Amino acid sequence: MLKVQEIRELIKLIDHSSIEEFTFEHDGSKIKMKKNTGTSVSVVKTVGQPVEIPSAEVVHKPVVQEVPVEKAATVNAEVIQEKVEIESVTDLHKITSPMVGTFYESPTPDTDAYVKVGSKVSKDSIVCIVEAMKLFNEIEAEVEGEIVEVLVKNGQLVEFGQPLFLVKPE
Repeated sequence: MLKVQEIRELIKLIDHSSIEEFTFEHDGSKIKMKKNTGTSVSVVKTVGQPVEIPSAEVVHKPVVQEVPVEKAATVNAEVIQEKVEIESVTDLHKITSPMVGTFYESPTPDTDAYVKVGSKVSKDSIVCIVEAMKLFNEIEAEVEGEIVEVLVKNGQLVEFGQPLFLVKPE
């Protein structure tokens, strides 16, 4: 069983990473951590067998139930509806990361972003930089159109093939 301090350190690591959800199972114990993304609300109920913690406290094993989105806050429902509408449009082009690295929206921290929602781009327009192994790689739009959504945040780690932008082609 993990000690309380180890659990706290796991929480900090998950909080400062791009991981949205983390599950750890060991010897019948299960720890599930999920960042608050605003898409659902988690309710924790205490049921089942007690789990022993070295400090001699007895804690019941939590069971997590997801509350349907329609019962979540109205603001969250509106945000989700907007995302669904954007994702349901099939004619959008995804600009993806050609490599694993760090996403930067501008060439330097004190300058404006290359593009933002509503920006018009051409095939050779630079839309961002992905840093990999201290090399700053300029990413081009590869399509003419309008930026509809920026899918990542400045300084975020990105994976190969991860969508960065949604573009409405012209």
